Amino acid sequence: MARPPLRDIPAHLITGFLGSGKSTLIHHLIQNKPPGERWAVLINEFGRVGIDQAMFAERDDVVVQALPGGCLCCQLATVLQTSLVQLLRRERPDRLIIEPSGLGHPAGLIELLRGEAFRGVLDLRDVVAVLDPRRLDDPRARGHETFRDQLRLADGVALTMVDRLGAQQVAAARDWLAETLPGERWVVEAPQGRLPVERLLDGGAHRDLASSVSPAAHLALAQAPGPWLDLDARAPRVGAPVRESGASLGHESLGWRWHADEVFDASAITAWLDALPTVLRVKGVLHTDAGWVSINRAGGEGPLTPSEWRRDSRLELIAEAGGMPDAQALEAGMARCRRSSSI
Repeated sequence: MARPPLRDIPAHLITGFLGSGKSTLIHHLIQNKPPGERWAVLINEFGRVGIDQAMFAERDDVVVQALPGGCLCCQLATVLQTSLVQLLRRERPDRLIIEPSGLGHPAGLIELLRGEAFRGVLDLRDVVAVLDPRRLDDPRARGHETFRDQLRLADGVALTMVDRLGAQQVAAARDWLAETLPGERWVVEAPQGRLPVERLLDGGAHRDLASSVSPAAHLALAQAPGPWLDLDARAPRVGAPVRESGASLGHESLGWRWHADEVFDASAITAWLDALPTVLRVKGVLHTDAGWVSINRAGGEGPLTPSEWRRDSRLELIAEAGGMPDAQALEAGMARCRRSSSI
């Protein structure tokens, strides 16, 4: 019997700059989603190792797919359309969430999701921008075109990290949003990513709050898209980690994958992480003597937390261009943290 056609699946973009807390917010939404809904989550990572998918626990009612190694709105636009068609046909979700890279510009994604390829299939609802108000203290962030457009094109803004801020700093962020951005949008405090799921469930159709095109840097990358990454093609072996690196959009990434049987010393890893420059964005999942743990650090903050991932160990660093420490020194430091092999 032929399955009914896919019609008007609610779709949401969760945007936000590097380290703003997008993945944490999506975790919270999943934990509080309606039990009768099946969700699909498509995650784009600037880095090339594929960390974010490893940080989601497997569930029967949620499927998570990752597209690492570039930006969905330019380098991976063709891959995105193909992957999204396959994901929707295979999983037939009740709701779709797309998390672009922190460097991704939403304009191209909005155009694709509302375009001919998905007309009648997807119903683009509220676009949510995730903002750590502390970013507004950095003039470079306030002046960054993609950072501003992520907020400008959003239907709503979720203020994360507010549990670490005073009321005056939160109020200043609200004032800046009201004074700087055109159009109306909701602004909700979401400490530790706790955005009420009703914001998605009850949200309306995405409004064209402001016309926009992708910045020149993104348009140039769209003309020379990056290669599709097959992480299984280069599987790490014990004692032989796989290193991946990339650079674009004024940033660079450096990451590794280790064989699952290699075990790291949790205390040594924590000390190594604490010694890294605080400007680095660091994410990972590692097999340690304290069990499998996730790493999610921005601004030098973020404890090790338990992880259900068991496939391999992964670690990735993202820095502004020219700000990445020496790759061999980093790799040597990680090697000193390796405790043993579990074989």
